[in-house]
Amino acid sequence: MVEYTITYLEMQARPTYPRPHQPLGHQAALFHAENPPVWYFLNLYDAVGSQYLWTDKHAESEDELRAFVQHPKMALYTLIRQGWPAGFFMLDNREAGVCDLAYFGLVPEMVGQGLGKFLIQEAVHIGWDTQGTEKMTVNTCTLDHPRALALYQSAGFEPVRQEHKTRD
Repeated sequence: MVEYTITYLEMQARPTYPRPHQPLGHQAALFHAENPPVWYFLNLYDAVGSQYLWTDKHAESEDELRAFVQHPKMALYTLIRQGWPAGFFMLDNREAGVCDLAYFGLVPEMVGQGLGKFLIQEAVHIGWDTQGTEKMTVNTCTLDHPRALALYQSAGFEPVRQEHKTRD
C-alpha cells in the first residue's frame, strides 16, 4: 500500500498572461486529435504516466475508453517535437461551465527542457477559449512529478482542497 495526497485546484478567471511562445530552440507543433483511437490515447497516457502509476484507465473496457476519448466535449492535444510526441493534454468540458484539465504531461525525455510551462499555458488558454468555460479545474497528487503542483500554480490554478488516499 502506498499513501498519497490529491490536491484539487481551480482557476476562476482567464489568466492575464499572454499566449505563450515556444521556448527558444524547441521547434514543435501542437495538434488537436479528432476522434482519436483508444490505442493513441493509451500510448500517450502510458508514455507520460507510467512512472507516476497512471494505471486507472487500463481497468476500463475498450467501449468505456472510446466513449471517454471520443466524447464530443473532450479535446486531446499532442505536442510533437522532433517528429514524435513530447507530451499531451486533455480538456474535459462535459460539465457545464467547467473545463477540467483531465490529463497533462511530458514524456520523460522532454522533462526539464522548458516545454512544461509552454504546454500548461497553452492548455489554459485553449481551455478558456472553449465556449461556456466559467472556470478551469485540475488535480494532481503526490505520485505525479514533484514539480506538477508548482507548475499548475504558476499557470494560475489555486488549491481548493486535498484528499488523502492509499492504493496498492
